[in-house]
Amino acid sequence: MIKQRTLKSLTRAVGVGLHSGQRVELTLRPAQPDTGIVFRRVDLAEPVDIPISAQAVTDTRLASTISAGGAKVHTVEHLMSACSGLGLDNLYVDISAEEVPILDGSAASFVFLLQSAGIELQNAPRRFLRVLKPIEVREGEGALSKWARLEPHHGFKLSFEIDFQHPAVDSTGQRVEFDLGTGSYTRDIARARTFGFTKDVEMMRANGLALGGGLDNAIVMDDYKVLNAEGLRYDDEFVKHKILDAMGDLYLIGKPLLAAYSAFRSGHALNNRLLRELLAQRDAWDIVTFDDDAAAPRGFALPSRAW
Repeated sequence: MIKQRTLKSLTRAVGVGLHSGQRVELTLRPAQPDTGIVFRRVDLAEPVDIPISAQAVTDTRLASTISAGGAKVHTVEHLMSACSGLGLDNLYVDISAEEVPILDGSAASFVFLLQSAGIELQNAPRRFLRVLKPIEVREGEGALSKWARLEPHHGFKLSFEIDFQHPAVDSTGQRVEFDLGTGSYTRDIARARTFGFTKDVEMMRANGLALGGGLDNAIVMDDYKVLNAEGLRYDDEFVKHKILDAMGDLYLIGKPLLAAYSAFRSGHALNNRLLRELLAQRDAWDIVTFDDDAAAPRGFALPSRAW
């Protein structure tokens, strides 16, 4: 049986929010089978639980924000991506502010935290959401067009293409395909950092955003080049970060997907629209479990390999 997974022990981190600049403490705790991933705002007079779901996403400007009971948590996608890559089903995320810490701007620090705590198999079947027919959402036309699509696939693979028309980005790979069954999330995707442009950062800071951003937690570019002294971690780090984000956004549906995801210039908003469109078409998906490990897609039977 492909079993659900949680942590063996709790683990903690302290950092700052990318947009708020606030100091935030994060505690990741084990959870019982069928709990799902639940963010808990422990800084409020009465703590508020925010279980993840496609419908819990209430803002997709610059990041994915989830809400419940008047409480919010911003920028959940990198932590959710790490949970997706490592196959974690049940987890409590205690957070002392309204934004997940950015740490190094990738999912690598979250992977390290989760693997340090240890991953434990639970005596309950892992439930997969299997896509049965193609679902697609589109936005814009011509040079402004963007789209995202889910198609049936016995496994989980993602392909993404970007188009930024910037010298530093154009000189790198702009299309990547990643298959969770044959690739290594921790090696191939998790270290890709978020990125931005100096002109945008200045504008965002004037609007009270990106207050915690800098060269230590993002790739920053001027009009021509990457400003980080150490350069890029991957030759195609920009598009790999888009894959990282997409994995986090898609995992907000609350179950691992059995599907092939493909996208062109998609982002948090379009990814969430794709999930909502999928769920709205009840004949487009079903829930499956695997009693026999051999029947499961490749890469799902064992917890993800360490670095």
